[in-house]
Amino acid sequence: MTTDDSKRAVARRAADLVTDGMVIGLGTGSTAKHLVDRIGERVRDGLRVRAVPTSERTASQAQSLGIALVSLEECPQLDLAIDGADQVDSRGDLIKGLGGALLREKLVARASREFVVIVHSTKLVPTLGSGCPVPVEAQPDEWERVRDRLIELGASPHLRHEGPEPYVTDNGNMILDADFGALENPGQLELRINEIPGVLDNGIFAGMTDRVLIAEDHGVREWVVPTRSRAESPGG
Repeated sequence: MTTDDSKRAVARRAADLVTDGMVIGLGTGSTAKHLVDRIGERVRDGLRVRAVPTSERTASQAQSLGIALVSLEECPQLDLAIDGADQVDSRGDLIKGLGGALLREKLVARASREFVVIVHSTKLVPTLGSGCPVPVEAQPDEWERVRDRLIELGASPHLRHEGPEPYVTDNGNMILDADFGALENPGQLELRINEIPGVLDNGIFAGMTDRVLIAEDHGVREWVVPTRSRAESPGG
């Protein structure tokens, strides 16, 4: 089974969690793309859902498949959100946002009764941050000040570019990719970054995941994230 086949399999498994009448959050990324395709198939077969997309490209894909779209303003509470991740640690904490949609992704995850993460097994790590920066979405006129404050927090931040020009998010903001190395306390760092004036949000998703569906070479494994008092991990 190729990596893409594995992603398709885990996406189809996640799509089975969607039931008639739900309001759902649709993620962004290569695995989420397969998810949207599968939900589109189910909509053609009669499934009735409304969806909040986490990016303009997900919105465009969903619309082309006949999936009804709504906003968080219209539906402030979602039944379910399904999205990918760039890293998942042994507590179910995440780094997201390498695809550029982190602000909308976090808003949708926070609004959901259940947040399900779909990843390939290669995204599982013992500790967040090793080999992966923390994306930080900043107001365009504040990014230099944000960069300086991130340096004070111990990061090596770099303004993300798309070709020769700075990358601009769907919300018109800049992204700084901040390399902190291994994150000893992701939740604390998430809060400290968000206290910086000019920061809209960052790509650490601590304590938000309810369930992880993991694509492996020979199938899909499910991990229900335990409470913090239980010692359990997606690798166990």
